[in-house]
Amino acid sequence: MRVAIVDYGSGNICSAEKAFEKAGQEYEIAVDVVVTSDADQVVGADRVVLPGVGAFADCRDGLNAIDGMVEALREVALQKARPFLGICVGMQLLAERGLEHGTHDGLGWIGGEVRPIEPGDARMKVPHMGWNALQQVRSSSVFEGIPNGSYFYFVHSYYCVPEQDDVVTAMVDYGEMITAVVERGNVVATQFHPEKSGAHGLRFYRNFLNNASDGSAHT
Repeated sequence: MRVAIVDYGSGNICSAEKAFEKAGQEYEIAVDVVVTSDADQVVGADRVVLPGVGAFADCRDGLNAIDGMVEALREVALQKARPFLGICVGMQLLAERGLEHGTHDGLGWIGGEVRPIEPGDARMKVPHMGWNALQQVRSSSVFEGIPNGSYFYFVHSYYCVPEQDDVVTAMVDYGEMITAVVERGNVVATQFHPEKSGAHGLRFYRNFLNNASDGSAHT
């Protein structure tokens, strides 16, 4: 199984690569992880991962700067329906628009927008940084073997607000309820960083690797 991690100048590329390799070893999954900025390699992969760290607009510009990459992502995820994972800003980019330093177009795969965190409690600082308990609101194969309430690692100041509740499969409480995982068919995306989330993060990667192409969430 080939996993393509998209390198567009943003994201914990090395950490994600090593975490996928470790998940493959621990769970005995034959996996070939490639970090690439080549659109053809992305289209040819069995699983595609879009990481992201930094400002929404900068990340979108980074994708746009690679010839054919946006089209390749659309082909592999929306046309070929291969399992696709967005991480942190890679999740946010799936929304229709981001409101960080102005209004910027996203990929538009998930209806909704990316808004700033406003906890409403002065004791809760922004960015939201550190471990938080995941509240699973819908059952999903990506949570197999991960107890509800398990802790994952977050670093972000903005979060995705989907138009439709049924794409949200997990949330966290940080003075307000924040979308932590969205799923739509074969597309899954996390606001947290699985590669920084210890054993639960590795299990999450294992589940993603084992997902069938339909990858659907259900109530």
